[in-house]
Amino acid sequence: MGQGAAPRRIRAYDGELGAAVARAQQGDEAAFAVAYRLVQPGLLGYLRGLVGDDAEDVASDAWLEIARDLGRFQGDGAGFRGWTATIARHRALDHLRRQRARPRPAVLEQDVLDLPGPHSTHDQALEALSTEHALELVRGLPRDQAEAVLLRVVVGLDGPAAARVLGKRPGAVRTAAYRGLKRLAGRLGAESVTDEAPRTLGE
Repeated sequence: MGQGAAPRRIRAYDGELGAAVARAQQGDEAAFAVAYRLVQPGLLGYLRGLVGDDAEDVASDAWLEIARDLGRFQGDGAGFRGWTATIARHRALDHLRRQRARPRPAVLEQDVLDLPGPHSTHDQALEALSTEHALELVRGLPRDQAEAVLLRVVVGLDGPAAARVLGKRPGAVRTAAYRGLKRLAGRLGAESVTDEAPRTLGE
């Protein structure tokens, strides 16, 4: 999966996002609000996949750090999305360590699932998921697959950017995302021909 796998609507915001970040770094508070509005929906969806109902609190902590360290950021709009996802992930893992809980992929926002993307079986599978169904299916994915899917589809990062967030090689993240999407597509295909209750998708 190359750059084309990132949702087009998110990528379309990157020019506006990069300009807003540059102005925010010069002290423009309204520009920071624009950057927040463009990044927050995807970031919150990603955090819901890691910490569930605590996503709003973790996002608030992440944005405090983002605002504090904004002057040190260097890059464009896509780079800013990756940078904020990295900060959010660290805050989420800190939160989970404090709770002594394992990350559990949770609800994907329906509006995030509706992001347009290349018309592949995997994208169509994701777009077909209801919010509650997404909770059940994504929760069953192995954690590496769940995080890769969340970063690629929800945050809209390309393979190399998602790999930097996770501290893994791009090939490993591409493979995890592909396998996760394939599992979701396979589960949806199986459910379309049976009334059987969905099973957990764990390893």
